[in-house]
Amino acid sequence: MIRIAARRRGLQRLSTALLIIVSAPGWSRSPDAVPYRWTNVTVGAGGYAPNIVFSEVERGLAYLRTDMGGAYRWDDATQRWSALQDGTATSSYMGIESIAPDPRNADIVYMAAGVGARQPAAILRSTDRGRSWRTIPVPFAMGGNEDGRGMGERLAVDPNQTRTLFFGSRHDGLWRSSDAGATWAKVAGFPVAGLGKPASRTTHGGVSFVAIDPTSGRQGEGSRRLWAGVADPGTANLYRSDDAGLTWHPAEGPRLFAGKGVIDRRGVLWVGYASGLGPSGIATGAVWRYGPDGRGREVTPAAWRATGAEGAFLGVAVSRRQTGTVAVSTVDRYRHGDSVWISHDDGRSWDDLGARSRRDVSATPFLLHEGKGADFGHWISGLAIDPFDPARIAYTTGATVYAARDATNSGTINWAPWVRGIEQTAIITLVSPSGGAPLISGFGDLAGFVHDDLDRSPRPTFVNPYMSNTNALDYAGMAPNVIVRSGSLYLDRPRDGSLGRSEDGGRSWTMVTVPPMGTPARREDLNGDWPITVSADGATMVVATPIPQVTRDRGRSWMPVRGLSGKTRAVADKRDPRIFYAVDVERGRVLLSRDAAASFAPVAGHGLPAQLRAIGRQGREAQSALLAVPGHAGTLWLQAGDRLFHSVDYGSSFVPASEALSVELYGLGKDAVFAVGTRDGVRGVWRSVDDGHSWSRIDDDDHRWGGRYRVVSGDPRREGRVYLGTDGRGLFYGDPKEVQ
Repeated sequence: MIRIAARRRGLQRLSTALLIIVSAPGWSRSPDAVPYRWTNVTVGAGGYAPNIVFSEVERGLAYLRTDMGGAYRWDDATQRWSALQDGTATSSYMGIESIAPDPRNADIVYMAAGVGARQPAAILRSTDRGRSWRTIPVPFAMGGNEDGRGMGERLAVDPNQTRTLFFGSRHDGLWRSSDAGATWAKVAGFPVAGLGKPASRTTHGGVSFVAIDPTSGRQGEGSRRLWAGVADPGTANLYRSDDAGLTWHPAEGPRLFAGKGVIDRRGVLWVGYASGLGPSGIATGAVWRYGPDGRGREVTPAAWRATGAEGAFLGVAVSRRQTGTVAVSTVDRYRHGDSVWISHDDGRSWDDLGARSRRDVSATPFLLHEGKGADFGHWISGLAIDPFDPARIAYTTGATVYAARDATNSGTINWAPWVRGIEQTAIITLVSPSGGAPLISGFGDLAGFVHDDLDRSPRPTFVNPYMSNTNALDYAGMAPNVIVRSGSLYLDRPRDGSLGRSEDGGRSWTMVTVPPMGTPARREDLNGDWPITVSADGATMVVATPIPQVTRDRGRSWMPVRGLSGKTRAVADKRDPRIFYAVDVERGRVLLSRDAAASFAPVAGHGLPAQLRAIGRQGREAQSALLAVPGHAGTLWLQAGDRLFHSVDYGSSFVPASEALSVELYGLGKDAVFAVGTRDGVRGVWRSVDDGHSWSRIDDDDHRWGGRYRVVSGDPRREGRVYLGTDGRGLFYGDPKEVQ
């Protein structure tokens, strides 16, 4: 995905011998907790999954790693993917650097978890297919959501001695464990020690993959031949050891990063090379084949070279059933489009599968969100051939996972999204209107959607303008079919505007443009930096540009707003179309308009603290600190710092309303307030049904999602319903359970 990822980093330094910490047991309900049932709002994947790995032991078992939404397991019995880390409370562990199923025991799987170089990193081990994990903090940093995350796999289990693991780190060389991941030691003989922790906002490729040749040893005695790829400049990029890692020798190859490496059942190593770390910014690449004797030869598809040698090969897969069958996929091949090539003769000739492929995205129509047909995909770094069925191939993209069961056909190959159960998106904002669809969302990378049915993938409607990110949404409280939005593009594309208005609940849109302003005059509404607000009757719109503007004729003419500082968000009363509110953070006061946003003036605001700045995310993606209660004129909630305040008199007076809860985010529902916050050291999702006098926890220790929360809101029509947007695990809706 994507993209909108947290980059906060803080490496946890520990000794080489590390104690295994067992994941916490299930949540026991305290007296002030309300049990909730949590369900993903269905989109169907939606983000970047760097790789997919099949189990070599059991048919129908596969694992998927994502860059900020944790890992998933596919089970043929249930025909769906299961999220494996929803109980994880550590945000960093949702960025999966590598995944390795045990090659002998189908129940055992390992993961390397750590989203960035300055955040905690750990090796996770499961003996029950990811239902529970042992967490081993490690002293080497990871980058599960950094450049180079499509390389790998960095984590490898020796098939001849499965208690032996190797891990190729980004910054600190090659590491080995001899006790199933419980303790780790640096491999002293490996010639690349690593470049050390990188500067802020940069990363290293480091040891990009480890591949262990099962033909070089015997069961119980371990393997002798190891390969390790390197993706750092100024060094050889492929090394080989024939003595179980004691000594290493460079292998011949191109002057490119060795990004992906896999070994077939004969001991042949296949390597995809790239000129950059990816998944973006790669210019060229190559494919090489290395025999057990260490000799290599280039086997790059000739058709790829004939079309300009653009992009590289970060997807490499071999068939365990058909000797000499290998597949590769491209990344960053923009002019001709990325594709998958397959060879059945050890790379001497290749067949371009993309040229005769057809995609059926009817189950996930959101993939049409850019207004064009579903293409083969981009950022294809994950590629796998089912070890039990060579006709079944799967690959990952920046938005989905595709699979085909007829990939060996000579005719058309039929691909369909293989995503049931995967929800891996970043949610920026959402609203639950008082009429129409129950939910309208603003996504990162996917624009946003009208969710008429929370359990079906939505059709894209956010066009005119199309903005890859939706940063702000609002609806008219008494005319909820009127929706307004602002958004931004993550790519440098031409745009005419970034604001939109809908008269039919978000199903069709008209672009809203604001006139140039300032000296010299310029357009301030081109990239979604300023939120747009709509009055209760839908007649008035206000945009928080550097000179705030108001219109009452759907944007045909505009006037500057008097008494409102630049870049200040207006909030419409949901009942009275004449009333708007705003927070003047710099002067510590609440403002009120009684003339439909023509002008604002301060109100008393008795009971408020001097500092009114909200904590948490700032800028164009920030949620409003001030909210008006649907259906009740003059009733407000305000977040100041980590505290909530409540007013029932148009802001003249406020009362504290968050008790001992330290609030990060909050939202309003039907006779309830919902918040993400911390009380008595417990961080979670909370609900109050008595105007903030008391709070009950409504999440639990099996539903933490890495604590990566972006937005929360209730439903004004359905009692108890809450919507929760995460940064990587998609969008959830929660309803109270019936206590047995």
